[in-house]
Amino acid sequence: MTEPFPNPGTSVTAPPEPAGRGDRPPPARFAYDTHTWKEIAHLLANLPVSLVGFVYTVTMVFTGVGLTVTVIGFPLLALGLMGSRLLGRMERARARKLLGVRVEEPSRLPVRGPDGVWPRLWMAVKDPVGWRTVLYELIRLPWGVLTFTVTLTGLFVLWPVLPFVVRGLANADRAMVRGLLSPSDELERRIAELESDRGVVVDTAAADLRRIERDLHDGAQARLVNLAMGLGLAKEKLLEDPDAAASMVDEAHGEVKLALQELRDLARGIHPAVLTDRGLDAALSSVASRCTVPVRVTVDLDERPAAAIEGIAYFTVSELLQNVSKHSRARSATVDVWRSEGRLLIQVGDDGRGGASLDGGTGMRGLADRLGAVDGLFVVESPEGGPTTVTAELPWRDRSGALAEGPGRTRRASMEASVRGRR
Repeated sequence: MTEPFPNPGTSVTAPPEPAGRGDRPPPARFAYDTHTWKEIAHLLANLPVSLVGFVYTVTMVFTGVGLTVTVIGFPLLALGLMGSRLLGRMERARARKLLGVRVEEPSRLPVRGPDGVWPRLWMAVKDPVGWRTVLYELIRLPWGVLTFTVTLTGLFVLWPVLPFVVRGLANADRAMVRGLLSPSDELERRIAELESDRGVVVDTAAADLRRIERDLHDGAQARLVNLAMGLGLAKEKLLEDPDAAASMVDEAHGEVKLALQELRDLARGIHPAVLTDRGLDAALSSVASRCTVPVRVTVDLDERPAAAIEGIAYFTVSELLQNVSKHSRARSATVDVWRSEGRLLIQVGDDGRGGASLDGGTGMRGLADRLGAVDGLFVVESPEGGPTTVTAELPWRDRSGALAEGPGRTRRASMEASVRGRR
């Protein structure tokens, strides 16, 4: 099995480092080092930057608040808060570049918001990220005047001790960035994720229903209609032309067999009987036997997960092996399934031509969305020339419905450790 996380060709971005870790500058010294000059540049830039932010905030946001009694007030206020989000992003980038402050970007406003213009406007108006940025911009103007004056004066008067003065002012800047421009608390972030995932689940369910309806209408239903017509003609010819009637009955018998096969395939696409009866090992072996390349399947599970998790794992592997058959030009493939620290890990690899990605039009994006909707992860590593390794992670739920406790590390780090331990 290839190493799945060296990062070239990987289609999932590793999570950013938590705020406040690894972003502390070295202790201040009398000598003017790179960190000191960056802090001086940041403090001198505070005045013009904060002046622009203050003017924007007073003009857009407070004008919108003042006009909320009119029909244009709420749209103007929502637009102003969205602009404040952009100002906050620029301030985080400036602090990251000059102060070394690494904070995560706040969650975007959900793309699939409530229906209707006014509910969407209300969602933007009550955005806590935008309001915290407004507060930040209001505080920054007097602070920018202070830091600009002290730093500029210190360059001429306080030259020997200026690094220590600058460090104190820069630390106050770091505290403001972390306190006001960091993401919302974990609960708010989780709510935003669940709102987005709910839309994915609804869209996926609707697409599955349309697929089942289309398959029934174009497949088994059409054959059953032809069967009924054929049997009707055979009934009419039964007395006057028994041989022709017998031939029609034979054709109808063949149509029945084909219709039954299509219904079995459709049922397998909804939920295969072998998965219900015998579990993932037998079901994945059945899928592997239909692949156009030899597939080695290894399932290392002491017990079966919940039916919903088992079904998602089955269809994930099934879709990935179909991609192997259609697009990879591989000579062999592997499927590994195991449990690690409260998560179900799936890894599908092949020795094909590579080049797979979440935007490659091979169903990868749909798989990533489905796994994300159940708090899963989906990582694709497929450099040009191969090999391809796709790793999926699902939460482990047992048959009673209990959710296993996962590790305290980040989910991405947990997956990496589990896969490396597997090797």
